[in-house]
Amino acid sequence: MHTFEGRTALVTGGSRGIGLGIARSLVDRGARVVLTARKPDALAEAVESLGGPEVAVAVPGNAGDPEHRAAAVRTAVETFGSLDALVGNVGINPAYGPLMDLDLDACRKILDTNVVASLGLVQEAWRAWMSEHGGSVLFVASVAGLRSSQQIGAYGVSKAALINLTTQLAVELAPKVRVNAVAPAVVKTRFAGALFEGREAEAAASYPMARLGTPEDVGEAAAYLLGDGAGWVTGQTLVLDGGGLSRGPR
Repeated sequence: MHTFEGRTALVTGGSRGIGLGIARSLVDRGARVVLTARKPDALAEAVESLGGPEVAVAVPGNAGDPEHRAAAVRTAVETFGSLDALVGNVGINPAYGPLMDLDLDACRKILDTNVVASLGLVQEAWRAWMSEHGGSVLFVASVAGLRSSQQIGAYGVSKAALINLTTQLAVELAPKVRVNAVAPAVVKTRFAGALFEGREAEAAASYPMARLGTPEDVGEAAAYLLGDGAGWVTGQTLVLDGGGLSRGPR
C-alpha cells in the first residue's frame, strides 16, 4: 500500500458515492482532502465521516462556477500547504432519452459541467501549484464514453470527451503532472440508481464478476493511479466494469 502521508487531494463531487469513496481511500492512506459539492449539509457529513477538519475540509459550490473552482484550489494550498492530487468527479445527466429528442440547452449544460469545468479545474490547479511542484490528476469518466449508451447518449458523449481530455492533458502536462481516468460501469450509488434499483440481480448478471461496482472499488483504483506506484502511468483510462466489456454483446 503506497502512502499519501503529507499529501493533499482535492476531490470534486466528494460528498457521497464515488467521490466520497475515493476520498476515503486516500484518507485511509494518510492524505488530507478538500471536498467540493453543491450541498453544504451533505459535505459536512462527509467531512465528519472522514475524520473531521484535521484531515478533511469542505468547499460548497457549483463546479461550473470559476470562482468556486479557484476557491477550492486555494483552500487546499492554504489549509494543508499543497495540492498533490486532483480528482475530477463531478458529473451530471439531467437528460434521459434519445438524442433526437434532446434539448440542446441540456446538452450544453452536460458538456459544460462534465468537460469544460473539469478542464477549468485542472487549469486552476496547474497555475496555483502543480506547474511548479508537480502532481497527479484523475478524472472519473464512464464506460458510457467507450460505446453507445441507450437513453443517456449526451452523458456518454461528455465522458468520451473527458477520456480524450485525459490523453491531451497527459501529453501537455508531462513530465510534471500525470493525468489518468477511470471508467466505471454501474456502481451502486444514488446517481446511478435508475440503472439498477428494483432489478439489481438482473443488472449484475451482465457482468462476469456477477455484481455491481461499489464506491470502494473505484476508490482503490483511484489510489493506485494517483499514487507513486503508477509513476510511469499517464494518459490511460482504466475500465472498472467487472469484465463487462470483455464479455461483449449478449
